[in-house]
Amino acid sequence: MRQYLDLVEHVLYKGTRKENRTGVDTISTFNVNYEIDLREGFPLLTTKEVSWKNIVIENLWFLSGDTHIQLLQKHKCKFWDPWADEDGKVPSAYGSFWRHFPVHNEDGEPAFNDQVRWVLDELLRNPMSRRLVISAWAPGNTQTSKLPPCHLLWILNVQDGRLNLHLTQRSADVALGVPYNIAGYALLLELFSRFSGIPAGLFAHTLVDAHIYTKKPDGSMAEYDHVPSLQEQIQRTPRALPKLVIDPSIRSLDDLPRIMELDTEELLQLLRLEGYDPHPPISFKVAV
Repeated sequence: MRQYLDLVEHVLYKGTRKENRTGVDTISTFNVNYEIDLREGFPLLTTKEVSWKNIVIENLWFLSGDTHIQLLQKHKCKFWDPWADEDGKVPSAYGSFWRHFPVHNEDGEPAFNDQVRWVLDELLRNPMSRRLVISAWAPGNTQTSKLPPCHLLWILNVQDGRLNLHLTQRSADVALGVPYNIAGYALLLELFSRFSGIPAGLFAHTLVDAHIYTKKPDGSMAEYDHVPSLQEQIQRTPRALPKLVIDPSIRSLDDLPRIMELDTEELLQLLRLEGYDPHPPISFKVAV
């Protein structure tokens, strides 16, 4: 997937050093944009192995609207563990705001809006709508959260008979997060394509702050330095993209709770990748 490798090279060679909340420096750039055509294959990185299981389970968890990580724990997905509280909940979970965005009703009383349901219903009613917007950025949460949403806003849009998705990301960890973000939102696009009957088209991505973690100028924090492994990765030749096969039994949003009850192997048979042949995995240490 050339778009990702171009992103890595852009940040590595045009970025500037920047401090941030983690205490680990980054090489950072502003405003990167690219498109990926899903007709060319499913955009799961091939220049290193990426866990398809983690992508599927995480995005089903988002779509469930749950804040508790029990679904992730059931399938041995541990990447949200550092952000969960003592009760196993992530207060700033994306899906909670997708499905239960805080609003006020006509009487001024607190209420919640299911953005996913509304957007899907509107897509079916009026596919030419320019209002197919889902936001995870709720100021009452984000201004005090330990980890406010990074991929904060996505929009569906139909052009030339195809359903497209645009993702705006305020903060993008190029080595660790972006491969998951690309594949995760491509999966959402394919699911909404299935639910609406409109063929999937483009995934478009805007990265406001695209960054690569790096060691300090004095050489300290070298264990968090993502630069050497990314330099290795961009030397690898991309391979053919896999194909996503969604089981015919998945036809609507209401089918998802049923498949979330399945064990891991059964679930992944319903959202199956064919022809995924990546290069070996590359490990990066996360800066929390």
